[in-house]
Amino acid sequence: MNLALAPETLARWQFGITTVYHFLFVPLTISLAALTAGLQTAWVRTGKEKYLRATKFWGKLFLINIAMGVVTGIVQEFQFGMNWSDYSRFVGDIFGAPLAFEALIAFFFESTFIGLWIFGWDKLPKRIHLATIWMVAIGTILSAYFILAANSWMQHPVGYKINQAAGRAELTDFWAVLSQNTTLTQVFHTLTAAFLTGGAFMVGIAAYHLARKRHIPVMKTSLRLGLVTVVIAGALTAISGDRLGKVMFEQQPMKMAAAEALWDGQRSAPFSLFAYGDVDKGHNTVAIEIPGVLSFLAHDDFNSFVPGINDINKSEQQKYGPGDYRPNIPVAFWAFRWMIGFGMASFAIGILGLWLTRKKFLLPQHLRVGEDETPNLVLFRNKALSAKFTNWYWVVALWTLAFPLIANSWGWIFTETGRQPWVVYGVLQTRHAVSPSVSQGEVITSMIVFTTLYAILAVIEVKLLLKYVKAGPPELTDADLNPPTKIGGDRDPDRPMAFSY
Repeated sequence: MNLALAPETLARWQFGITTVYHFLFVPLTISLAALTAGLQTAWVRTGKEKYLRATKFWGKLFLINIAMGVVTGIVQEFQFGMNWSDYSRFVGDIFGAPLAFEALIAFFFESTFIGLWIFGWDKLPKRIHLATIWMVAIGTILSAYFILAANSWMQHPVGYKINQAAGRAELTDFWAVLSQNTTLTQVFHTLTAAFLTGGAFMVGIAAYHLARKRHIPVMKTSLRLGLVTVVIAGALTAISGDRLGKVMFEQQPMKMAAAEALWDGQRSAPFSLFAYGDVDKGHNTVAIEIPGVLSFLAHDDFNSFVPGINDINKSEQQKYGPGDYRPNIPVAFWAFRWMIGFGMASFAIGILGLWLTRKKFLLPQHLRVGEDETPNLVLFRNKALSAKFTNWYWVVALWTLAFPLIANSWGWIFTETGRQPWVVYGVLQTRHAVSPSVSQGEVITSMIVFTTLYAILAVIEVKLLLKYVKAGPPELTDADLNPPTKIGGDRDPDRPMAFSY
């Protein structure tokens, strides 16, 4: 290892580990808040007990997830001062503004309303209590928006000027940071991917219970909601991803050329299904390609010209000075494919699930719920083959809850590593952003501590989720079925607040 670059490399590894781990919770928090709010709305409107039980079940999993998300998210901000002090000094005036809004929303707005939702079941009327979870859902989306605005500025800096005397970037137009097309497309793509994640999470857990003949009414409802969410969110994720890709072709052509291992620019540029090459020599040895597709993805024109890695590297050397402006090509190439592959696999499983449940609700073939719900849909003429296929689908549906989480992780790895060697594209290189006084040993120590802490939290998270997933939806009490009609509740006003879960 080059000792001169060791602190930078280790700092990047540490930030990557903590960020990928933290982002396992973010999409679930966003989507489960809204899906739980939707289920509670259905209960308020219809009065059906299955919706209330589903609300309490998915709400409990949401609370576990958001608690872990908050704990792991705090560490992210510590690192700006620990390992990236030069970055913080140079862009703090800009980067700090959206982070401040996010903190206000996440730690005041969301925490206030989530507290009212947790403790307000027997203190607030149904509709007011329902409003609190919707405010939490709105808060999670706004929180994500400000974080993504900050990240989008790193991808495409706008609304700033360089103060040469102070040696730092200064904010001149906050609205430009919030409303630029990079922010809007990235927010759209991230939110749709979040709902794909939440839908798959719901499908997997519902399939687990249905295969074991447990909590049938609640899990049937949850499965259908999850499947619809997966299909709609999957389609929107593909659309938003296409739009984000076009924006990146304009703003970061090197990233997109690396994603396709396109070394030399060409018209009718192909989309690469598989490639293996020599990075040092700048060409592919093996390439399986579909002609013209990359040109279409970049410019909606199968014959348009797309610049290659070698062309862009020369162009950036002329613009920014001598250096190697190529990211890690193999990481960018495969991360891009794994992101798309795992995301679209969940979408395909969702479509298949909706088809399987299109008439009578098709549970595993051995399950018999009642005469009116006995599965009688035959997929194939051979009934044994039909039963085998159906049972295999529910196994796959269970495991698909992890697919969007994997896709999200590789998507962010692609987004961040594909921008290298820039931490702020075209303005500040990563090697100039690391803390100059932090030693290799100090970074290694903090990385070990954080990684160990996160491993412990992972064990706690998994055990908690497994415990409450296996327990299933709670039985309802008289207090659940008869909520108060006025603020403060209808019962003894001096009685302590009850924690809902």
